[in-house]
Amino acid sequence: MSDARQNRPMGRGLSALMADIGVDAEGASTASPARTDGMAPIESLQPNADQPRKRFEEDDLSDLAASIRERGIIQPIVVRPNPRGATRYEIVAGERRWRAAQRAALHEVPIIVREMDDQTVLEVAIIENVQRADLNAIEEAQGYQLLVERFGHTQEQLGRVLGKSRSHLANLMRLLKLPARVQDHVREGRLSAGHARALINAPDPAGLAERVIAKGLSVRDTERLAKAGDGTAPPRAVPKPAKDADTRALEGDLTAALGQKVTINHDAATQAGSVSVAYGSLDELDAVCRLLSRGLGKNPSE
Repeated sequence: MSDARQNRPMGRGLSALMADIGVDAEGASTASPARTDGMAPIESLQPNADQPRKRFEEDDLSDLAASIRERGIIQPIVVRPNPRGATRYEIVAGERRWRAAQRAALHEVPIIVREMDDQTVLEVAIIENVQRADLNAIEEAQGYQLLVERFGHTQEQLGRVLGKSRSHLANLMRLLKLPARVQDHVREGRLSAGHARALINAPDPAGLAERVIAKGLSVRDTERLAKAGDGTAPPRAVPKPAKDADTRALEGDLTAALGQKVTINHDAATQAGSVSVAYGSLDELDAVCRLLSRGLGKNPSE
């Protein structure tokens, strides 16, 4: 693919294509059926290998197949002449309808034929699925990654066309750094995108993901565990610096003079600190107060 083709602006002609697909500017499906270019044998269509949506829920397909048996396919399937030649057409949008039509035992399906290059096909597939909320977070991120790596789009360009913020795209694409097993949990609905984001910087995201699923932890709980480390041990305490010999000697002298344990905390950098006296009873506290009062020249009875 030429550099000029890779770097062309995203979104050219997409509004007309989205109208063919039956999605309006806000992402809702249009109620009226689109015009078709005719009927095609169902076996003459082939899914696009780059289609971002990889999983199709069995219940959804069964429900759609039942609807198709009763009312037929209202929205045509958008196709292009198959550039790979295995079948006559490659599906651009409507693979779910095509799969459900097979279950409904249809022999032909309505189609709209459009000439599109690989980039436009991918753009349309991603926009259609994202607008209809048909993709899980990993599939959505992989679609964006394809547009970035294969066609040289920036996150800013994607955001403008898709109506998403750059930070949303960046955070979503970071999920692809997670281990494959964690990504599978997201695809299959065991983990939400929020859980997955919390695991990105964890030392053992795969192990922590299993704990989160087993215990049904919230996103907030997952964030706390990820920050604590592996979630099995408390954070390691930072050791205090050793006291110098003069400070220890002074603690000993004061302890002997007062008859109670004296602790000195001294910051060598600021030359400031604190002195604390431990006591085990009110009588011991009274004894300390009497000693300190005598040192100040006061009568404790006053």
